[in-house]
Amino acid sequence: MSMVYRKILKLLMTFFVIITLNFCLPRLMPGDPFYFLSSEQGEITISYSDEEIQRQRAYYGLDKPIMVQYGGYLKSMAKGDLGYSIYFNNDVWTIIKNRIPWSISLVFLSMIIGGFFGIILGCLSAWQRNGLLDKILYSTMVFVSEIPPFLIGILFLFYLAAHWGLFPLSGGMTPFADYASWTDRIFDIAYHGILPVITLGVVQMGDFFLISRSSMIAVMNKDYMTTARAKGITTGRILLRHALTNAALPIITRIFNGLGQAVGGTVLVENVFNYPGLGLLMRQAVLVRDYPLIQGIFLTITLFVLIMNFMADIVYKKFDPRIV
Repeated sequence: MSMVYRKILKLLMTFFVIITLNFCLPRLMPGDPFYFLSSEQGEITISYSDEEIQRQRAYYGLDKPIMVQYGGYLKSMAKGDLGYSIYFNNDVWTIIKNRIPWSISLVFLSMIIGGFFGIILGCLSAWQRNGLLDKILYSTMVFVSEIPPFLIGILFLFYLAAHWGLFPLSGGMTPFADYASWTDRIFDIAYHGILPVITLGVVQMGDFFLISRSSMIAVMNKDYMTTARAKGITTGRILLRHALTNAALPIITRIFNGLGQAVGGTVLVENVFNYPGLGLLMRQAVLVRDYPLIQGIFLTITLFVLIMNFMADIVYKKFDPRIV
């Protein structure tokens, strides 16, 4: 059996375990979605009578034995049906589909920014290994990479948004704004997304710096690098044409793995900036114990992470045929 088929089988088994946990975890949470429905501030907005609770539980199948519910859940998954939101009174996939672009744009833009600056600084640090620049960059990036993304977001929110007023405090766009053109709308959305993107980008930058520096240092000791220096080739060409090209494999793999890992950081950052992506939607769903919506969000995030990890393995095998 080839590596690809083994990997697909492993992913399918992992996916089965995950959807089982996805079914169980919301039901292990304290509380019940029908005793009350809360607003984001924790205030009770809807209160059901006992008759209404029983009717709602029967409608969503929550009055059935747990194994019967699990069987129905698996059947729905096989059909691609994520269910119907208890709180938002809408199809779960429709709700998630409207929020995905916000989160995906955050993940990819932060990866581009963090990857670009992390790789460039990593190359410079490796070139100046054990020098003053290397020591400063290495110490700084190690420190930055250990800071949780939500803490960086809070610092940016306090100083850049609240104290200096350079950026909006929250949201993905100005509420009730009347845009003169579509360009004004795009500019407003981009303006609100700067701080969340920078926050995630800083975290990604530290990881890319460390892996690119390590890869570059390993390449710098190769014989062909010594030959390139002896030929009098410029530093820029040596770094980009010879060193970075041969050190690219771990960096490329890190890109795909980082895309999956960035989703976890996005969940926290979106709640810090009240950004309307899947992270904020997850918090809202957890507050009101919206089982179908919680399951749908977890499943969407899980699929994205699994796909990115699978792509990382495929790319690694493509660039290094020795991996079987």
